[in-house]
Amino acid sequence: MNNLSSSHQEQVAFADAIDLFIRRTGMLIASVYVVLVGVIITQVVLRKGFASGLIALEELQWHLYAVGVMFGLAYAQVNNAHIRVDLFYGKFSLRTKAWVEIFGMLFLVFPFIAVVFIHSLEFVHSAWVINEHSDAPSGLPYRWLIKAVIPASFGLLFMACVSRFIRDICFLLRGKH
Repeated sequence: MNNLSSSHQEQVAFADAIDLFIRRTGMLIASVYVVLVGVIITQVVLRKGFASGLIALEELQWHLYAVGVMFGLAYAQVNNAHIRVDLFYGKFSLRTKAWVEIFGMLFLVFPFIAVVFIHSLEFVHSAWVINEHSDAPSGLPYRWLIKAVIPASFGLLFMACVSRFIRDICFLLRGKH
């Protein structure tokens, strides 16, 4: 939901389509947590039961957790489930809240996303060119694949913020109070 109360949620077809796509993607990505739990249980049984853990499973845990968290950013944004430090915002009118959101996105969120996204492309490309893999002999190959989560998840986060931005602009333009 938008930061505006649900009764003032703007229905905008393009933003609704973005949100639906992000919610469906988020639910699909959330399945990595089921796999993560299975990997953790397997690693614990191997370590405690057989005194023999696998480095690849240890690394897979980090990778699965990273995928869930990184893609969870966009899901949290669309569902307004992110943490907000709010000293004054809660007392603002709906119009003021919309202006704060727009200002924050234009001058804080969008530039941050752009910097991370742009710099992550070279990061992923370099890892792909050298076919980067784990330094551990039995570690995971294709490190560029996990690094590719950064631009992909920030691209999705950008889409989520565009949806919020569109809704706030429409709210202000329609003049609802």
